[in-house]
Amino acid sequence: MARSLFSYIVRYDSGFAPNPFHGFCTLATCKPRIRQQAQFNDWLAGTGSKAKPVSRGGYLVYAMRVTEVLSTEQYWADPRFEEKKPDMYHNWVAASGDNIYERIGPSQWRQLRSYHTQDDGSPSDQHIRRDTGVERILVSDDFVYFGAEGPKLPIQFRDVGKLDLLCSHRNYRRVREEAVITAFEQWVRSLGVQGFQGKPWDWVKRRN
Repeated sequence: MARSLFSYIVRYDSGFAPNPFHGFCTLATCKPRIRQQAQFNDWLAGTGSKAKPVSRGGYLVYAMRVTEVLSTEQYWADPRFEEKKPDMYHNWVAASGDNIYERIGPSQWRQLRSYHTQDDGSPSDQHIRRDTGVERILVSDDFVYFGAEGPKLPIQFRDVGKLDLLCSHRNYRRVREEAVITAFEQWVRSLGVQGFQGKPWDWVKRRN
């Protein structure tokens, strides 16, 4: 089956979207068009923002191979992801939880207090509509997450190369050429690490 590679800029790197904790990298909120289209065995590549003060354009934030696709209801009910339900008052990992939607009616959702609620913890209708408009959660146990400490993409994958993966603004790029996907996969594997490797940029910013 043909596969794809989706690349985009991780505008807000907080550990929430994607969420790389507890042994799985998950994309459960934001990026509805990617969540709608991505299938098993596709790759996602998130790169840093070039905007100040981040200045991480062209650096890899994370890469994940989709190993499972769940509905929002399945994600909520699956005991494997219970720890991804947020606790805003415990620590940064717990606060970053992305398992935030419980169905309470045919088109109604309870939104846990999280990075997508209002500052006072009340539901954000805008985020609820966007996040649940696509009821697909992308899951990976084959990923690497670098956060603010990722390597720069090799020249072949940047804007001066032949296999450009970099995007601008909020757009995303979908690559279907198997040669490009294989080259990217080989590069990621060559880094020799898997799983959570570095802190999200927002965490680093808060420590400074």
